[in-house]
Amino acid sequence: MSCGVARGRLAEERKSWRKNHPYGFVAKPETKPDGSVDFLSWQCIIPGKAGTCYEGGFYPVNLKFNDDYPHKPPICKFPQGFLHPNVYPSGMVCLSILSESGDWKPSITVRQILIGIQDLLDKPNPVSAANHEFNQLFVKDPAEYKRRVQEQATQYLSVD
Repeated sequence: MSCGVARGRLAEERKSWRKNHPYGFVAKPETKPDGSVDFLSWQCIIPGKAGTCYEGGFYPVNLKFNDDYPHKPPICKFPQGFLHPNVYPSGMVCLSILSESGDWKPSITVRQILIGIQDLLDKPNPVSAANHEFNQLFVKDPAEYKRRVQEQATQYLSVD
């Protein structure tokens, strides 16, 4: 039964997103090989904020919802190896609003998730590090951290 609730909620979110979404962001459910829409798997793009070392980049994020959504948060992943203190080497995002035991609430929307991840890009939380090596760089050598982030950004200069 909750499966229908998840898909219904995500269909409504998609409709709302298409009418009004933040500039530069992309969020859409995947299309299955048979042409049907998979509302439980979304391909998204988060633009880097102007004035940050992420500026100019368009960062791909995959959202995987389960049948218990919106009662359970989606799994949000950048490509494997994405460099950020709060992104595991697997690409999984570590953010309190995406944690069942943290700040997740069923009222949180795809829009809020993506804006939260965009905010996290430029404002890492060193207390909740997922990539300890890159977190140490962020804390101890901000100039090198910025250089590496900007180098990484060159991989994401266009929306494919």
